[in-house]
Amino acid sequence: FTLDFGPFGFCEVFHPSYQPWTGGGQHFAFLSQPAAAEINFHMFCASLSPLLRSNKSCHEQLVEIARGFSTVMRAELEQMWAAKLGLGAFDAALFSELQTLMIKTRVDYTIFFRELSNVPEDIGPLKKSFYPESGAVLEPEERDQRWSAWLTRWKSLTGIVSASESSTASRPSREDLSARMKLVNPKYSLREWLLVDAYEQAGRGDYAALRELQEVMTDPYAEQSQEVERKFYRLRPAEFFDVGGLSHMSCSS
Repeated sequence: FTLDFGPFGFCEVFHPSYQPWTGGGQHFAFLSQPAAAEINFHMFCASLSPLLRSNKSCHEQLVEIARGFSTVMRAELEQMWAAKLGLGAFDAALFSELQTLMIKTRVDYTIFFRELSNVPEDIGPLKKSFYPESGAVLEPEERDQRWSAWLTRWKSLTGIVSASESSTASRPSREDLSARMKLVNPKYSLREWLLVDAYEQAGRGDYAALRELQEVMTDPYAEQSQEVERKFYRLRPAEFFDVGGLSHMSCSS
């Protein structure tokens, strides 16, 4: 039988066109999901439409709901990105530059947002999420300059107070902001190369790795032991890139 593991949880190197399926097509890519969802939703509404035509009021409500899907989806997405960034409101320019930098730097999606949740003084901690520069578009000097400028802009939008200032309801402390962001930015994600290894061991009768993964992922937002962090809070090893059945899979594999 087949299991759908929610493959976008496996997103490591961020890219809007990320999709793990062999021959899956960009229409199913990571940031194409809203458009794919809208197509599916409209098909669902089209299926309901014949059942409601005898009731004019209900049919008009269905049409209105279908027409408003994209607006609702956009608002929900903006709210999600704002929460991940610790902002009270979505900032399109900030997010656009972030998306560009994450692509051109080859950034690990989970580690980046968790390190940002620590509200770093400079970009040093964010570099934990940078994959080796091979394949990156930006030169190191330009990369650091643009990231530093972005971080400064982000801090100004969060409205955090400095250590010498008093926190207010409208201006959170660094600690408050960090705690809030860590509620929406997990420390641990079920990385595919970890899962495949655990399943292979289980296939040989050894369930220790599988049980350890289950324990860690039961509380993915928490800071856990240093041993857990060393094993599970790290970039994907180079040897696991472009491996069929691990980096790429058939749908519902």
